[in-house]
Amino acid sequence: MNGTVSYQALANVVLAVHIGLVAFVIVGLVLIVLGNLRGWRWVNNLWFRLAHLATILIVVAEAWLGMVCPLTTLEMWLREQGGASTYAGSFIEYWLQSVLYFDLPPWVFILAYSLFAALVLACCWFFPPRFRRNRL
Repeated sequence: MNGTVSYQALANVVLAVHIGLVAFVIVGLVLIVLGNLRGWRWVNNLWFRLAHLATILIVVAEAWLGMVCPLTTLEMWLREQGGASTYAGSFIEYWLQSVLYFDLPPWVFILAYSLFAALVLACCWFFPPRFRRNRL
């Protein structure tokens, strides 16, 4: 595999991870609410809830600080190293990128991320994570 293809492949992996994190945040909140309404104990696992909360808080902090997501930066750099124009590529790349990247003013993202984080925090209040108790 030559260098150009390797960079493009790595960029696709970074994009897939990015989409996965977005899905984790969105689907995670749905699962937390639905799971608590249906009595699924696993949705209140402390590590799952901490990872979910930390992920959205990082996104909110980046938005408030005006930072570009490091995954976006890495993906763009890898594509440039591979000789591709940014966001050009295969059919799958095109659609994954169109799901993830929108052309809106920054304040829209700051508001959306902040409101979503508020929902996640509200879920922590109404459906608190559970610590595992040691069984002796």
